[in-house]
Amino acid sequence: MDTLTRPQSTPDANPASSPEQWREQGAILRLNDHNLFVMDQGDRGLPTLLLIHGFPTSSWDWQPVWNTLSKRYRLVSMDMLGFGFSDKPDPHHYSIHEQADLFEALIQTKQLGDFHVLAHDYGDTVAQELLARQLEGQGAGQWLSCCFLNGGLFPETHRALLTQKLLLSPLGKWVNKLAGYHKFRQSFSSVFGANSKPSEQELQAFWRIINTHNGKHIFHNLITYMRDRIEHRERWVTALQRSDIPLALINGASDPVSGQHMVARYQELNCRLDYLGQLPDIGHYPQVEDPAAVLEHYLCFLNQVAKES
Repeated sequence: MDTLTRPQSTPDANPASSPEQWREQGAILRLNDHNLFVMDQGDRGLPTLLLIHGFPTSSWDWQPVWNTLSKRYRLVSMDMLGFGFSDKPDPHHYSIHEQADLFEALIQTKQLGDFHVLAHDYGDTVAQELLARQLEGQGAGQWLSCCFLNGGLFPETHRALLTQKLLLSPLGKWVNKLAGYHKFRQSFSSVFGANSKPSEQELQAFWRIINTHNGKHIFHNLITYMRDRIEHRERWVTALQRSDIPLALINGASDPVSGQHMVARYQELNCRLDYLGQLPDIGHYPQVEDPAAVLEHYLCFLNQVAKES
């Protein structure tokens, strides 16, 4: 296992300066009776990288690292059901398994053969379910590697915010109705590092995407993934322990939700770990807070995988 620690560095150039431009570069695909926003860029002759975003955001999370990665990989990402520019049905029973089904439909529709996976937050859990299917020999496509950014890989180490706990409670629907931009700004910024807080422009961009198709009002439905993590813990932790593909962690250690304490638990449970990149002063959104450091770590991991294969 390689370990590299480095300070915050200069961000990567962006492929789109606004969420509206990001939306124009993607397309809507009909998958499993839902309209889902998909980004698919990069030379088809290059290796493929599948990117899975987190809660409560969208594929826009990847735009700070997109430009650099697209020069070396074909990049495929999707706003999951209930997120970003995709459909946000209400009422609807959202689940990690359904999101995994939609990603497998995307993989089949795009005819992706083998590919690497980069996941974050809620996307980590979706990736765990997909990895479990790979190990069972039932998954779509062939994984070459998987890298997890900050996320609740283990329910026992996930330190949910008060807002998340309230959304999961019987009061969740009313919390949605009463919460606005000010509350979002406060809660969202709290998981970033002390010196890498999102700018007002970034916060406004995230908020606009979240509110597309009235998305804020389904938070209490989406947040049920926290129950999924408890119910399927054994399956999803076992997938990490028994993985037959290289796994990496790139972790913002200052994240109050899933920072250094999550990494410690990962190692304690003897999960497969081929590469560990630690960002001491970074919080829950490392690809937004310090994209250059994430790129350095991730490309180092991918180079390692290529050499070993």
